[in-house]
Amino acid sequence: MQKLSNDAAVKLEEESSATQTPTAPIYPTYGVHNPPQYSPCAAPDCLYARAPGEPSDPILPLYWSAKWKMYRVYNRYDEYPPPYDGVPSHPLKEGVDYEVSNGASYYDSTWVGPDGERGAMMEYYEDRALPIFPGSNHYSCAYISLGDNAYFLTFEESRPATMVPVCLFSALNHPPMRDFIKHLPYSKGDSERLGSRVQGYSFWTSPEGNRPPVQIGVSPDRTKDGAVLFGYAFHSDWTEDRTSGAEPALYRLPQSFYFSGWPADPPNAPIVSQNFYDFSFTKPDPATTWDLVAQLAQGQPIPVCQFGS
Repeated sequence: MQKLSNDAAVKLEEESSATQTPTAPIYPTYGVHNPPQYSPCAAPDCLYARAPGEPSDPILPLYWSAKWKMYRVYNRYDEYPPPYDGVPSHPLKEGVDYEVSNGASYYDSTWVGPDGERGAMMEYYEDRALPIFPGSNHYSCAYISLGDNAYFLTFEESRPATMVPVCLFSALNHPPMRDFIKHLPYSKGDSERLGSRVQGYSFWTSPEGNRPPVQIGVSPDRTKDGAVLFGYAFHSDWTEDRTSGAEPALYRLPQSFYFSGWPADPPNAPIVSQNFYDFSFTKPDPATTWDLVAQLAQGQPIPVCQFGS
């Protein structure tokens, strides 16, 4: 799931308060979750050519699931930027410089919906919601993309009083394609930060919003400029898929997803990193993933999300 820029989140809040029947917004995702024409990319097709000597692009497995630790880094992030090898870099300390929470991702590129929708993904955030909106994120949530429709879910045990169980986040926001990394530039600096044990890809969006990205690579930090970071790292080493019928048999698996959250307090999340572990090549169970949308809707029309209202 793409992470909102500050401008996009504000746009969503303004639309929610301006009308009783808002339409689901389309967010710029630079080719990752919707067509290139919706983003101010550096190239018309939102593709980045690889220079000689740069590694080949990783590709996601057909389907998979993984757990992750989410690090909300709020101090000294400009000195010790991601990607991180496990916990954020020493000397950053938990409770002083960053907070840790848990979550999981589920992905199935082979899923086909009743109306021909293709591709499904769910990201579950336990106890701490994705910190991309102003306000407290002290609740559990999930994002589920089914074809082009992306939904935002909350759960009874921690749901804020102002939120509904399920709402439509966007009507044009599909799961990342297996080769989505072609839409991000390779960053030698990000890769070398972890001794080239990872392949890092990242850029900072333009603070002006309607212009192409202003920088490749995390460093130097651009938070104070109003730019927004979007980055992804894959392990450089190959992992064999031992399940039957999968092609190809070897993958460079996701290592971390690092990005800008909402920098003001709360949630005070200038830099966020989701670091993957317990990766599995098994197909997710629809009953505990994609079917949650219908379960929480209980047969009622699903409203458009109205964060901040």
